[in-house]
Amino acid sequence: MSMFHRITSLFGTLVVLATCLAPVPAHAAEPPMPRLDGAVGWLNSPPLTLESLRGKVVLVDFWTYSCINCLRTLPHVRAWAQRYTAQGLVVVGVHTPEFAFEKNLANVERATKDLKIDFPVAIDSNYAIWRSFQNRAWPAFYLVDAQGLIRHRQFGEGDFDTAEKMIQALLKESGSEAARKPAPSVALDTRGIGLPPDMANAKSQETYVGYQQAEGFSSPGGIVPERSHLYAPGTPRVNEWGLSGEWSVRPEFAELGRAGGSVVYRFHARDLHLVLGRASAGMPVRFRLTLDGKPPGADHGVDTDADGNGVIDAERLYQLVRQQGRIGDRTIEIRFLDPGARAFAFTFG
Repeated sequence: MSMFHRITSLFGTLVVLATCLAPVPAHAAEPPMPRLDGAVGWLNSPPLTLESLRGKVVLVDFWTYSCINCLRTLPHVRAWAQRYTAQGLVVVGVHTPEFAFEKNLANVERATKDLKIDFPVAIDSNYAIWRSFQNRAWPAFYLVDAQGLIRHRQFGEGDFDTAEKMIQALLKESGSEAARKPAPSVALDTRGIGLPPDMANAKSQETYVGYQQAEGFSSPGGIVPERSHLYAPGTPRVNEWGLSGEWSVRPEFAELGRAGGSVVYRFHARDLHLVLGRASAGMPVRFRLTLDGKPPGADHGVDTDADGNGVIDAERLYQLVRQQGRIGDRTIEIRFLDPGARAFAFTFG
């Protein structure tokens, strides 16, 4: 990778870089919050400015909707928005895409609704806000005090207690009347995709399928980029993957040319996700998966059933496996029953 993308891509499934627990006194060395200019649109709010945010404590959350680390972080961000908005907190989601389909405003609008996000979201499809913050990861938190100074940065998934304590401290420091009132209790919903990862068993790492960042490819002859090629899966070892059937591998994804092709991965993790899309919008693509040659049964994910059946109906992350018992090395094969499937990236948890 040419730049610091998702933290999972470089340092494993879960990494947190956090500053101190309590805010330090404000001084001139602390940088001011950059402007939010450059967003191509806003959801749930008119465009926000530094002037409109002055006097508020602001949490800026960089995310993108197909990132599993962002999806597992969102339950906490939603809860903070619900709990502390009345006390003076403004949560601003900055949606900066990784894949081309995440630049599509309709895709982001649908994902925002599906994820029950009602706080303001800046659509940063051109990376303007990302660059102004000199950001380098998804997800990333920037906490800004009532004077507009960045007082805390936190990159990656986890250590949510630290972030919440910083929110509480900056609200108290703001001195507003609203901040003196008790914050309401809010239930944290971490079901489904939002469940924290099983770190003891997360021994597989994010794996890209497009040739620009692909690693661990096991099909004989390697990847043939930018043209249709008939692949055989080979016999992948742990953390290796292969293709079977007629595929064209592009920089971001592999696209299936004829029905019946599959993707095979040998992995070790409780959860397996795959970012999937379609060559033709509006045309669903059916698939069926097996674990070690058998239907997944109780180990199916939220986007498949016990027989392994699923449908690609949008460009997004699909949870294919959530194991219920002892975790070991497993082989998944996802066979696509229709042409036009696009496979982008595996992630685990």
